[in-house]
Amino acid sequence: MSAVANPATVAECLRVGAGFSQGDRNWIAEQFATLDARLAGFHADATELEVSVKDREARGQKVTLECWIAGRQKIVTTSAEEDLHAALNDVRDDLRRRLNDAKTRQEPRHNKHLRDIPQPQGEPDPADDQEQIPAADPSRADAELT
Repeated sequence: MSAVANPATVAECLRVGAGFSQGDRNWIAEQFATLDARLAGFHADATELEVSVKDREARGQKVTLECWIAGRQKIVTTSAEEDLHAALNDVRDDLRRRLNDAKTRQEPRHNKHLRDIPQPQGEPDPADDQEQIPAADPSRADAELT
């Protein structure tokens, strides 16, 4: 992937939603800092993260982390862990896995050379798809039959 002029970081892209205050934002950003390496391949102005919690500190709380990256489908990860710290780690790790899976689906497999060098995007030649069969040698026709 080519270098991005303004790479996305958690600190720049994170919003806190329902259940969290702006005071919680800094320690959540610290928890999610390991996502920075994965987000660095995307432009900061085209990337958004939002974390929210429903029924905070109660049995059955649900933490949700949403990620919007321009040109891609929205990724939503959730956790029902009772410990808030564990739930945040859970949604962070799930988002990292999903971002890695999405990247893997877009790259050519089993060929590092194709990932590193852009391939030409010309029209495919239909003659390339047909198997080249050598013309039969008429002088050998009798030898093959007997």
